[in-house]
Amino acid sequence: MTSAGTPWAAPPYGAPVASKPRPGLASLLAFGLGVLIILIHSQAWMEPLFGDSTDDSASALMRDIYFPAYGAAFVILGLSLNDSLRAIIRQPLLIVILAICSLSILWSVAPDQTERRIVAIAFTTLGGLALGARFRWGEMAEVMATAFAILALLSFLAGAFIPSLGRMPNIFPGAWRGLWAEKNALGGNMTIAFVVFVAAAFLAPRRKILWGGFALLALLLVLLSTSKTSLVSLLLGVCAIGFVALARRGPIMGVISSFGAVVAIFAVLAFMFFAADVAFAVLGKDATLTGRTNIWQGVLYEIHKRPLLGYGYGAVWDDRSGWGPVYWITKIAGFRAAHAHNSWLEQWLGLGIVGLIAWSLYFVQTLILAVIAVYRDKGAYLALPFILVYGLVALTESIAVVYNDFRWVMFVAVAVKLAYSDRAMEAVRPPDARLQPR
Repeated sequence: MTSAGTPWAAPPYGAPVASKPRPGLASLLAFGLGVLIILIHSQAWMEPLFGDSTDDSASALMRDIYFPAYGAAFVILGLSLNDSLRAIIRQPLLIVILAICSLSILWSVAPDQTERRIVAIAFTTLGGLALGARFRWGEMAEVMATAFAILALLSFLAGAFIPSLGRMPNIFPGAWRGLWAEKNALGGNMTIAFVVFVAAAFLAPRRKILWGGFALLALLLVLLSTSKTSLVSLLLGVCAIGFVALARRGPIMGVISSFGAVVAIFAVLAFMFFAADVAFAVLGKDATLTGRTNIWQGVLYEIHKRPLLGYGYGAVWDDRSGWGPVYWITKIAGFRAAHAHNSWLEQWLGLGIVGLIAWSLYFVQTLILAVIAVYRDKGAYLALPFILVYGLVALTESIAVVYNDFRWVMFVAVAVKLAYSDRAMEAVRPPDARLQPR
């Protein structure tokens, strides 16, 4: 017979039963604003609202649409100012990167563009800082998952019922593109969504069925996009999630899974080196990676002219003077590219070797912290798969230190959270039980 003083004793008959606290207004506001930041930076509204329009009035309106996201970042930072200050102190390399971007106006080939884009990258980065500093891992995963759930549902509806919007009209006719301009964007974004949904299912188990269902929807959209590159990225994400799940089952499984991961990495690298033709055939690519190597050749040609400091942040690709670096890159590549299609070359081109080193150190630091988190922090369910997928995509796309881009927002958020862990946060601020995933 149990006594009333024991923790497992039932409450006396007629006693009030404690109910789960409801989320506070500040918590709900921060959650909603976090979702808004990702939705706006996803750029999923561009194609439905503007199509292929590139006139000056449309460009000005596009820039204005980002202002609510900038404002939302400030509000979240204000709601958790002390956490934000503690988080940014733990990100010296991020501060260095932003400082280099700002200083590049002194040597930029287009100072007016660099000046405008410095402001944009600063506010975009603040969005990631706000998410990483305000939320714990489970909360942040659900903020991201909620935003992606909206994007996935709307993309499915567009593809299923509005094919003129949701499917490719000319090139790759019939391939789904969802809310974005082309199929690879849908495939790549839904790959990240899949990783986020699965991470949310692990970190918020009370809603694992909900997030598991959305993960299946994201997988379906990747398949409908017919993007083979996205399928490879998704496979990497699945392997990373499996590795985290196994490694966190105990020391023995941690050792076994870690050894298996190292062997698998070397096996993949060996396959890519000794059977590159087979790998390209599987991906449906040629040896130029759909012209990317030609772009890289042109980018390297221009880098060698100004290797130390580069041409200035955001100053290369919109030049229409006919004599800037983009002219020579276009001449060598054979077509005009929108960016370098490689995040490391992009930093070298715009910010020189100093910017490249700063970004490389920041990425490596974040990757190392994500690997360490596998054995110490449940946040690894989100951190490691996302960082690995991000790193793979960064080899063929310019997604690092990019203004108004949700992938950079998410990278900064994950990097900040890895440096300012839940334990560090709880040491100075007790958990908000009103908005904790269960």
